[in-house]
Amino acid sequence: MAQTAHIVGKVEYREGDGPNIVIRPGPVKVETGLNDATLSWVDEEVRGAAAMPLADFKRYVTEGKIKLAA
Repeated sequence: MAQTAHIVGKVEYREGDGPNIVIRPGPVKVETGLNDATLSWVDEEVRGAAAMPLADFKRYVTEGKIKLAA
């Protein structure tokens, strides 16, 4: 089930073995699975998506960098 969240701090993800990529601040949709979380967003006409380990997602929430909507 998707939920809404806001990126309010520095949140990064990695594509494969590449460098960390920062997700821009603002609203995102979050889908969580057993092992990972997928965040998706829209910037004007550009859509973005990122998958990260569930442990990283939970750490960002605990640190206050991702705020989950009530």
